[in-house]
Amino acid sequence: MDWTDTLSQLRLMTGPVIASLLTGLIGWERQAHRAGAGLRTHMLVGISAAVFVVLAEALIRQFGSDNPAVRFDLIGLLAAVVSGVSFLGAGTIFSGGQDGQTRGLTTAASLLASAGVGVACGLHLYVFALGITLLFLFVLRPLHRLETGRRDGET
Repeated sequence: MDWTDTLSQLRLMTGPVIASLLTGLIGWERQAHRAGAGLRTHMLVGISAAVFVVLAEALIRQFGSDNPAVRFDLIGLLAAVVSGVSFLGAGTIFSGGQDGQTRGLTTAASLLASAGVGVACGLHLYVFALGITLLFLFVLRPLHRLETGRRDGET
């Protein structure tokens, strides 16, 4: 392995590192509200989504042009990320209880949002990722204050 290969691999880390910072903000907000998934979980979801996109791009660059029989399905990759995160998010949703309310919907949605930020970072869309992170934080914090009746029981 030469230095140029090492530097190119280090450049691949940009997306996951930025994803960790941005999704950390979302996770910090959720943790401040004592949600089921907090800082670390949101960061791991965002980093993982970015890593899958970066790896897919690396596979396409390495194997995609040499053999026309090799196909890559980027939409399938996005679907796999969404399915995996949705499964994880489903574990944060609880129904019933003494008050009969459903809890955890906002946390599940924020995990999916973190995956979206991670995918954007993996695609090197950093300004877009920052913008949607700010939008998600606006929905989680100021809009929560305006909400009169909480449907999901989260604070």
